[in-house]
Amino acid sequence: MPFVERVFSGVQPTGNLHLGNYLGAIVNFVKMQETHNCIYCVVDMHAITQGLDVWGGPAELARNTREVTAAFIASGIDPNKHIVFNQSQVSGHAELAWIFNCVARMGWLNRMTQFKEKAGKDRENASVGLYDYPVLMAADILLYRATHVPVGEDQKQHLELSRDIAQKFNNDFGDSIRSHGANDGLFFPLPEPLITGPATRVMSLRDGTKKMSKSDASDNSRINLTDDADTIAQKVRKAKTDPEPLPTEEKGLEARPEADNLVGIFAALSGRSKAEVLRDFGGGQFSSFKNALVELCVTKLSPIAGEMKRLVADPGHIDGILNDGADRARTIADETMKLSKDIVGFIRPR
Repeated sequence: MPFVERVFSGVQPTGNLHLGNYLGAIVNFVKMQETHNCIYCVVDMHAITQGLDVWGGPAELARNTREVTAAFIASGIDPNKHIVFNQSQVSGHAELAWIFNCVARMGWLNRMTQFKEKAGKDRENASVGLYDYPVLMAADILLYRATHVPVGEDQKQHLELSRDIAQKFNNDFGDSIRSHGANDGLFFPLPEPLITGPATRVMSLRDGTKKMSKSDASDNSRINLTDDADTIAQKVRKAKTDPEPLPTEEKGLEARPEADNLVGIFAALSGRSKAEVLRDFGGGQFSSFKNALVELCVTKLSPIAGEMKRLVADPGHIDGILNDGADRARTIADETMKLSKDIVGFIRPR
């Protein structure tokens, strides 16, 4: 069965989108829409897999869903050319996840390291949803029979599970798939990862060995996409460094995590390599480099913050974008679900 090349990616609406989200995901979403057929999903069903204290409750979930959508649009994603919607509006995500629950195996899920990290020591108290998160992620991707998924290092294992589930479904139901018109017995594609950009993993401004995170107690550890110019400048100037000058070659960044992080951020925001950045700033003190980084961050991020503020002030407009995107997503999803049910043997209205 020939597959239409399609990119699917989702972002959780858990609040406080920051520079790491932007450089690690959103900036690549914007680039990909020039070359790919893209579906961008605000995965609100994934958001509720953790405790209320993490996702904030109903009002906060709605607010964060609109804020993520605003970030997409403010960053340059065109919802008219590509699909932007929130996951819970398309019932096929949950329906296909149940079929995949019956295809996936406990041993596969038991190997998922992210569940172990998020559940911590008290795994018996974690939600079933958190444990089953990777199966829902597989359903998100395969509901649209997406061929490519932009993922960070922390999601590569989940994408591998999506491929395993697709392969097992194709194998288990091969005869039925062929009887429904796919002579090659392939109904779901095996999605490929897309990992791009020089700063796909942005680290904390206070500790270069830790990933930039909204959950960090210090707001100075991250640059939020909603920060104004003065706040951005203050955070960059306070960012942790070391006493040595910047190296002249990339190899000199080894064992210097804070320097490596700031150079990586500059490279990603300017569309250059770390080596090119060091050719300009190598041998100099951090103070001069930070001044240039402040100017670059403010130039790139302040317009996004301003546009996000304008968009979230009109929730009806954002909801209209999400509703329109959901209608378009549902058209693709419904076709996949009809065929999936036929292949499995479910009787449905004709």
